[in-house]
Amino acid sequence: MRESVFIKQNIDKWRNYEYRISRGQYESPSHKADIYIDVSSDLSFAQSHYPHAEITSYLNALTVKLHNEIYNEKHESWLRIVTFWTREVPLTMLKERKYILISLAIFLVSIAIGVISTVYDESFPRLIMGDYYIDMTLENIKEGKPMNVYAMDPDMNSFLGIMFNNVRVAFIAFIFGIFTSIAVGYFLFSNGIMLGAFFTFLFSQGVLGQSWTAVMLHGTLELTAIVIAGAAGIAFGNGWLFPGTYSRMTSLKRSAKRGLKIVVGTVPVFIVSAFIEGFLTRHFEWPLAIKLTLIGASTVFVVIYYIIYPYWLSHNGSTK
Repeated sequence: MRESVFIKQNIDKWRNYEYRISRGQYESPSHKADIYIDVSSDLSFAQSHYPHAEITSYLNALTVKLHNEIYNEKHESWLRIVTFWTREVPLTMLKERKYILISLAIFLVSIAIGVISTVYDESFPRLIMGDYYIDMTLENIKEGKPMNVYAMDPDMNSFLGIMFNNVRVAFIAFIFGIFTSIAVGYFLFSNGIMLGAFFTFLFSQGVLGQSWTAVMLHGTLELTAIVIAGAAGIAFGNGWLFPGTYSRMTSLKRSAKRGLKIVVGTVPVFIVSAFIEGFLTRHFEWPLAIKLTLIGASTVFVVIYYIIYPYWLSHNGSTK
C-alpha cells in the first residue's frame, strides 16, 4: 500500500484519537486499551513499510502517549466490574451490531428450513433429534404434559446442569470462530433447524400453544443469547478471514478480544435463562397470564439492553 493511501485511510481516526487523549475522553479503560492496540498495529505496519517516513514518527509519538497514560493509571476499582456491564458490553453490542444481524439472519433462515423440512417430511424431526426424544415427547403428549421433560430432574440439579451446558455452548460458538465464521454459521444453522423442526412437530400434534409458552419462558433469553454468542464467533472468525490493513495474526487478536467481550456479555443471560428453565418452566399449571408476563418481561429486557440502551448510551453517555 502506498504511504499516501495509508495516511488517507487512517488520518481522521488518528486525529480523533489525539483529541480523545488531549481531553481524556474514553468510553472505558478497556476502550483506551483498544485504541492503544489499534495505534500500535498501525505503527507496526508503518515501521515495516515506511520506516523513515514522518508518519512513522508521528505514530510512534502517539503510541508513547497512550502507553504512558495506560501504565501510569491507578489500579482500577471494583467499579470496573459495573462499567463493564453498564457501558462496555452495550457499546460493544452496538459497534458489532452487523454481526448480530448476520447471526440472527442465519438463525431465522435455518428455523424456516426446519419448519419446511418437517412439513414435507414427518420423519425429519426424528432425524434431527433422535427417536428417543421424539418417542418420549409423544408419550408425554398422551399423558397431557407435552413439556414434562423439564420436570424430570430436581430443580437445583436441572438449573446447574442447564447453566453449565448453556455457557459451554456459548463459548463453543465463540471458539468455532478460530475455524472461520463459516463454522459458526454451521453451529447456528444446526440449532435453528432443530428448533424449527421441533416446533413444527409440536404443531402437528396439536400442542404448539401450550408448548410454546413453556419453552419461551426461558427460550426468550436463551435464544437471544445463542444468537449473540454466534455473533461473537462470527466477529472472531471474520478477523481471520478479512484482516484488512493488519497482519492476519494482529487482526485475529483484535477480533478475538471484541468477540470475547460479546460472549462474556451473554453469561448472565444464560444463567437467568437456566434458572427459569430449572425452576419455573416445569410449572405447566400456572395461568397463561403469568407465563405471558414472564415472557414479556424477558422480551422487554432484550429490547432495552441490547437495542435501546446501547443507542442511548452512544449518544448521551459514551464519554467521560
